[in-house]
Amino acid sequence: MSQTLLIELLTEELPPKALPKLGAVFAQTIFDELARLGFVAKDAQHHAFASPRRLAVTVSGVLAVQPDQHVERRGPAVAAGFKDGAPTPALAGFARSCGVQVSELEQGSDGKQDVFVFRSVKPGQPLAEVLSGLVDAALRKLPAPKMMRWGDRDGQFIRPVHGLVMLHGADVIPGGVLHLQSGRVTRGHRFLSQGEITLTDAESYARTLYETGKVVASFDARRALIDQKLKEEAGRLGATIAADEALFNEVTALVEWPVVLVGEFEADFLKVPQECLILTMQQNQKYFPLLDAAGKLTNRFLLVSNLETADPVHIVEGNARVLRARLSDAKFFYEQDQKKRLEARVPGLYNVVYHNKIGSQLERVERLVKIAGEIGPVLGASRAHAERAAYLAKADLLSDMVGEFPELQGVMGTYYARLDGEPFEVADAIEGHYHPRFAGDSLPSTPTATAVALADKLEAIVGIWGIGMIPTGDKDPFGLRRAALGVLRMLLNRPLDLRALLTATVAPFPNGVIATGTVEGVYGFMLERLKNYLAADYPGADIDAVLALQPTRLDDIERRLAAVAEFKALPEAAALAAANKRIRNILKKVEGGLPALNAALFAEPAEKALYDALQNVTSPVTQALADHDYTRALKTLAALKAPVDAFFDGVMVMADDLAVRGNRLALLNALAGLMNRVAELSLLAE
Repeated sequence: MSQTLLIELLTEELPPKALPKLGAVFAQTIFDELARLGFVAKDAQHHAFASPRRLAVTVSGVLAVQPDQHVERRGPAVAAGFKDGAPTPALAGFARSCGVQVSELEQGSDGKQDVFVFRSVKPGQPLAEVLSGLVDAALRKLPAPKMMRWGDRDGQFIRPVHGLVMLHGADVIPGGVLHLQSGRVTRGHRFLSQGEITLTDAESYARTLYETGKVVASFDARRALIDQKLKEEAGRLGATIAADEALFNEVTALVEWPVVLVGEFEADFLKVPQECLILTMQQNQKYFPLLDAAGKLTNRFLLVSNLETADPVHIVEGNARVLRARLSDAKFFYEQDQKKRLEARVPGLYNVVYHNKIGSQLERVERLVKIAGEIGPVLGASRAHAERAAYLAKADLLSDMVGEFPELQGVMGTYYARLDGEPFEVADAIEGHYHPRFAGDSLPSTPTATAVALADKLEAIVGIWGIGMIPTGDKDPFGLRRAALGVLRMLLNRPLDLRALLTATVAPFPNGVIATGTVEGVYGFMLERLKNYLAADYPGADIDAVLALQPTRLDDIERRLAAVAEFKALPEAAALAAANKRIRNILKKVEGGLPALNAALFAEPAEKALYDALQNVTSPVTQALADHDYTRALKTLAALKAPVDAFFDGVMVMADDLAVRGNRLALLNALAGLMNRVAELSLLAE
């Protein structure tokens, strides 16, 4: 008979940032193992539970006894099983390994020949015999941040474990895990629940904990409840919540019975940049800051308490008091930082090591100034602004506020630059040059910020790559892949030459520091990153065809891809791509250079016709390319299908006459040169 199975591990407070994954992995591992062993059907349901003090899972439709297992083993071929009327050693050994006589073996087929077969039925094991081992194995597979021991026992887990429940329906499954014997007793909320809770059956687990234990056991249900209560309270106050998913998840992992309360702090603290206040509320206190309709921080916040009381005033006042101390620190740092101009901090970067092989942060800043100064004017920015922004870009690393909150680097630099009277574009670029910080992040919003952002990321890529710290496999300690993606996203709509940028980036480094071949190595690395980035929106063959031309200007890559997509829809496309592939294969075998085309050497009408057709489309294709109208260029090439087909049908390219052969190869080379100026069409051939 099948019933719901419950497994619960009662622990001390689990690591909040790891809890969501711990709960999901534990539940999924238990379910997968039960399914593998045949205790549950494939369509059975399982539910994960994870709160600060427990990991649990319920699985529906679990059998008390595993189904009988039909065992079939195939042995030697029937034709080779006997020799002189006696079993061969191979057959005798097979029977012995199966625990039977040769006469008890059956015959069957392995799809190729008749073979001896041993068939038996293995009785299913009771759930009680396997469950403890299954749970123990699941615990060992958990992505545990750090294991620990407690008491005088050898067992290890993330936190000390104090209770084990294993219920099948209403029955306790006897067994032991981590020196604990299973039962039906659990505990509820540490403060709101009184004493032990006896579970009657597995099915009522979540309901019993909710009603008797003041615990919302499901992580997802608790997360949804917190989200609902926070939004309701924020709506009542006419505000919106400033928080990311990580904060929601962490708070969900810290409480079992969420209660949302409103706190308040002195409005005078709002003189401090709101990013500082928001960060300290979120990071240090796990509070939810509130923004007004204009997106400005208010002096109210929401907190999620794990206690429910008739009068929560003491909870609110206690949290406000702790927050006040944190905000006072932020206010002090902010006021202290203003006593020194941002530019006065720059020389101190000499004492901050960037990398021992490529110098200090000050030496890096000097390189950024030169690189940004070259890029800025091309983007329409003032060279002076680009150089000034690059000079100040890292100065806030030495501020007290960034020392306390490293996440605010750039943000504080922008605030301090504005207070110092720096031009808007210079101040804005100090924060903007860190963008994009991650996949999907916004790009720098001004030409100056873009120039400094490109300089910053290119200098990091070239510098780290150039000293041999090349990303391999999943190892990329300096984030070069992320930096490369940021550069590519900026270049996809800006008129800059990637190879020229890389060359200009190498120039400011001291002689001999950057390895020979770094520009080519980084260029290839970035094309691979570009291929991965474009793969989300374009077919792989189209991307390969466009990138095969080794483009250095990336701002027309997507136009080329769009043109290739339209070209592929033409009826002539497949034949031209196939012909192009054939031409490439022919030209690969040519040794030495090719002669200039000589129309007087055309002997066959088909080659003369192809030459004339090539002459007719060269000018319009060249003009279309000059206009960056790649679709028009490829559609114009469609007119070559008929003469190309006729050429290959009626002309022997590798003629005996070497002059004729060379001329025909030169014709094909000219044809390939014109056809592949938008993309390598041969890569589109199936």
